[in-house]
Amino acid sequence: MSIPRAAWRNTTHDWASTVDLGHLVHIRQNSAVFAPSGVLHLIFEVVAYAADEAECGNGGYCSITLYPDGSVAVADNGRGTDTRFDEHGRIAKKPVMATKDLRFFDHPDAPALPDTHPRRGMSVVAALSTWLVHTNRRSNGSWTQRYEHGVPSAELQPIADDHTSGTTVHFMPDRSLTASSVTVDDLARLTAPWPHLSVEIDDRRAT
Repeated sequence: MSIPRAAWRNTTHDWASTVDLGHLVHIRQNSAVFAPSGVLHLIFEVVAYAADEAECGNGGYCSITLYPDGSVAVADNGRGTDTRFDEHGRIAKKPVMATKDLRFFDHPDAPALPDTHPRRGMSVVAALSTWLVHTNRRSNGSWTQRYEHGVPSAELQPIADDHTSGTTVHFMPDRSLTASSVTVDDLARLTAPWPHLSVEIDDRRAT
């Protein structure tokens, strides 16, 4: 793009920022406030973005996978996270993991998620996860990146294009947040109110 990155229009996140450490620390120090229902709330924070895409007519499918190690993966078939080239030809992705969602965070009238608690944004998930891997497939390229407590631990890694689009967020919740109470029935019941989104749940945990 010929327009300097600092001048890009901000809709959901601030393009001029990459990592807001103070924001991430604030979330970690107040986990009971930002994830009051634990892992369940983190899952809903991710699924809400898939629901946004579906409501806009992009995609409409989302899968939730619960793994034996306690990690969770949420994948959708939307457009993928916005990724651009700046005025210097360097790749730039919207900083959804490491900065606040301008629509919801710090807004007293933020919409409620299915667990009845306010939506804050994807940074809550990243900050409260030991690790998180964000895999993105978009029309202008595909990549993956790993985070630790919301801070990138590696650069964007290009991956082969498979001619699909969408986002996969695979995260390991902090040990202080338990996933044992997350049930398939609860997930199915509580994600049903998103009318434009079809949700499939794969529970691979030991029974």
